[in-house]
Amino acid sequence: MEKTQADRLPTYKDATASTPAPRPTWANRRRRRRGIRVVATACLAYLAYSAYRIASNTQKPNNTLSIEKLQENLATCASLRKKPAEASELRDHNKRWVHGTKPLLIRNATIWTGEPAAGTSEEDARAGKGWAWIPSDVFVDKGLIVEIRSNIASASLPADTEIFEANGRLLTAGIVDMHSHAGLSSVGDIQDDTNEMSTDITPYVRSIDGLDPLQPEFEYIKSGGVTTSLFLPGSGNNMGGEAFVLKFAVGEKNGRSEISQNDLYADPDRNWRYMKMACGENPKRVYGKVGEHGPVSRLGEAWEFRHAFEQAQKYVREQDDWCAAAETLGAENMPTYLNQDLQWESLGAVLRGQVRVNTHCYTIPDLEAFVRHTNEFKFRVYAFHHAHQTFLVPEVLKRAWGGTPAAALFADNMYYKVEAYTASERAGAILYAHNITPTYVSDNPVLNSQHVVFEAAKAYGYGLPYHAALAGVTSAPAELLGLGSRIGKIKPGFDADIVVWDSDPLSAGAAPVQVWIDGAPQFKDPYELKKPKAEPIVPDNKLAEELKMSTMNGSVVFTGIAYAYSEHAHGSSTLEHQNTRSAVFQNGKLTCLGSCATEVKAANSAGLPTVHLENGHLTPPITAFSTTLGLAEIDAEADTHDGSPPNESVTRAIDGLLFGGKQLARAYGHGVTRAISAPNEAGFEGKGVSVGFRTGSKHSLEEDAIWADEVGLHYVLTLAAKSQGVDSISAAIGSLRGKLLDAVNDNSTIADAATKDAYTEKTYLKRVVNGTLPLILSAHSADTITSIIRLKSTIEAAITKVTSKKTSLRVVVIGAAESHLVAAELAAAKISVILDPLQPHQGSWDQKRCLTGAPLTNGTTLNYLLDAGVLAGISVEEVWESRDLGLLAGIAYANSEGRLSFEQSFDLVGKNIYKALGISEPKVNGKDEYVVWEGNPLEIGSRVRAVSASNGEMNMWQ
Repeated sequence: MEKTQADRLPTYKDATASTPAPRPTWANRRRRRRGIRVVATACLAYLAYSAYRIASNTQKPNNTLSIEKLQENLATCASLRKKPAEASELRDHNKRWVHGTKPLLIRNATIWTGEPAAGTSEEDARAGKGWAWIPSDVFVDKGLIVEIRSNIASASLPADTEIFEANGRLLTAGIVDMHSHAGLSSVGDIQDDTNEMSTDITPYVRSIDGLDPLQPEFEYIKSGGVTTSLFLPGSGNNMGGEAFVLKFAVGEKNGRSEISQNDLYADPDRNWRYMKMACGENPKRVYGKVGEHGPVSRLGEAWEFRHAFEQAQKYVREQDDWCAAAETLGAENMPTYLNQDLQWESLGAVLRGQVRVNTHCYTIPDLEAFVRHTNEFKFRVYAFHHAHQTFLVPEVLKRAWGGTPAAALFADNMYYKVEAYTASERAGAILYAHNITPTYVSDNPVLNSQHVVFEAAKAYGYGLPYHAALAGVTSAPAELLGLGSRIGKIKPGFDADIVVWDSDPLSAGAAPVQVWIDGAPQFKDPYELKKPKAEPIVPDNKLAEELKMSTMNGSVVFTGIAYAYSEHAHGSSTLEHQNTRSAVFQNGKLTCLGSCATEVKAANSAGLPTVHLENGHLTPPITAFSTTLGLAEIDAEADTHDGSPPNESVTRAIDGLLFGGKQLARAYGHGVTRAISAPNEAGFEGKGVSVGFRTGSKHSLEEDAIWADEVGLHYVLTLAAKSQGVDSISAAIGSLRGKLLDAVNDNSTIADAATKDAYTEKTYLKRVVNGTLPLILSAHSADTITSIIRLKSTIEAAITKVTSKKTSLRVVVIGAAESHLVAAELAAAKISVILDPLQPHQGSWDQKRCLTGAPLTNGTTLNYLLDAGVLAGISVEEVWESRDLGLLAGIAYANSEGRLSFEQSFDLVGKNIYKALGISEPKVNGKDEYVVWEGNPLEIGSRVRAVSASNGEMNMWQ
């Protein structure tokens, strides 16, 4: 039934109007006063009638009720009306402070306070003016930041003050991640309490009731500088339940007196409450079952939301009526108790303005429907999470009741389902330009929140101003959580949640040196990577300029080439350092690299295009290895990828390639112009034969689109193998061993002419043992890797026995989270390793012994492999991450402690892949391929400016 005109919702114009209404006429004012009197009389009559009904209620005589409980109910009325307000008064101690925690002086730090200099106008501050890193000391006591100034004399401090020498390192407030499910599922993902799936509307459940403070991920998340998170229920329900803001300090080793959920509260007074809701695909997929229950559509979801809010609205109204009557008649005269229903208490508190709502919403229909809900039921939503389409409709967000919501985003995790397919890397920059706050989140375990600051770093690279990007993981989420006067900044009176970094937190590979929560150090004897002293990033305002691709024929000149990956240009392995170099391309071919004075002069005379670069770099392309790039476009939509290969046969990836998608385009635009992809299993690499192709091609028959029909034979020996029809990892290894031994003892030869037998698993295994096809095995567990080492030895011994020739199988292990434990054995067995991911976490049981890096663990997996002499490379777990391969190589470089040069780091996503496979790097018509960058491709903020295309053209970004 439609609402009547009198009951209509306020229009969006009504909700956002800031101009005063027209001045009423005398007659109108008289009619208005008469109307007010009528309404007031009606209200008094209704109150008297309600009191009469309550007083005359004979179903529950007054003398049967507990006077004490009625008085308690009346006292509850005051709490129902209480409006939370952020504490503004200075505190003499932090209520989370544990007695016995010593005072702390951090000396000689370079501090980001989290706010601009005093006197900076709001307009200038938004533009980035007034923000700076400042040299200073910080004194901490009783869990609070007490003083910030230079040269604090230790003699003026308490005698037991501990002193930390920062040596000029960069210091920020602790990172705040406002979307995490940490502690709600167990290490290895073998237990999960993230969602209550019994029904769609569950505002009454609480994430705290399923949170395990002993989960090891608390430590490695904190080792990324994260001190506080909003721990949310999952997104399986339209209303998922209450969330909690907690800190990551647990037990004695973290300076706490106990291990408990209660001790984790960031605000012990629990001034604010929080709730998680979700729109769109997730609840539909979970609950929608036609003919049985819903919602099966967004229409049904809107009804679920409105119906729930309607029940909560009635509940609030009943409570308010009872409280009004009790205060008029006296609680002892009330014939009923105050209605207190756990099912609707939380949602009632939302309508009373006591709960900060955070909502998982992606699309315009979801966003706009939820904005309508806020106006209909008068509640505020503080942030839309994931929110991939918010950059398209900033004005819609501004219509929300009570204030404009923020957007809690990923930097570039997108395209993984239909809702995420309309997305932009520049979303944060666009929203900020429309005065909407972007924050950056992990959705742990979707992203490992140990590295959530990397999301903010990439957002800066995509055009979000530097200060806004850093605020997006510090002060901005703190404000949205109602804790902006306690966390997120380095200011006197704030909680002493502090991180000292080994480099700018928005740089590739930044890691904390030490973390403090409430003034207590979190790591005993933290491991510090050996890095040169790092200066803060100088913000690059040019990153705000969007570059668009175009195609150019003929000659083009690039000036300002500061670095050239010189092996392709000069046959050496050193990095060139000449800021005056130029690069001249003719029909996609590099014809000059150096001063090129003659060529540049001729180009200028002829009016040929010249691109002037700042800190230009010339490199070979990046290669994405063993991802599903080109085989899977939208992971959650089966129609957009090739599908799962059958269990009993081997398929060729070349037959399932799908060109023209956004995944390929974004990878290409980030310098990933080559890919080696294997047949996929549920979105991940599976058993089959990989293909080598160029990501910028239009179709597989285009010239040079496919540079290798068959690259390697892949098998999965991670826990994912159990989803592919095998009973155990040992069974999978045993089966593979048997098949390889059969191939060794098979005396048949591989026919030159193509027959169906040439494409069987038996034939491919024959090629493996003949040494003409590499064997690529996915494995994480060190125990599985040792089985692979034994497998290789067994097959090689069998080959020697049959042929009387000593041979070496070409075996590559991809994944390898625990490979540091067997690095020496891998080197001795001549097995190459492709790390996937570079920075592992305990996402599955077979990764439980991985190294999470400084400051928690001594070294990285890659460094162990390099020290042992293992040939190593880098890949990524999910297809969207392919665009970040250059930055991952940059993280490896930054954290290699001098083990890697620029070229050696770049080789991790290039040359080393081909060495591991035993194949030559592909060329185009006999020519080398190049990518021209503005900025260092291993650092945040670099951008591709040109790619030499296979058809003799240059693809340009201008």
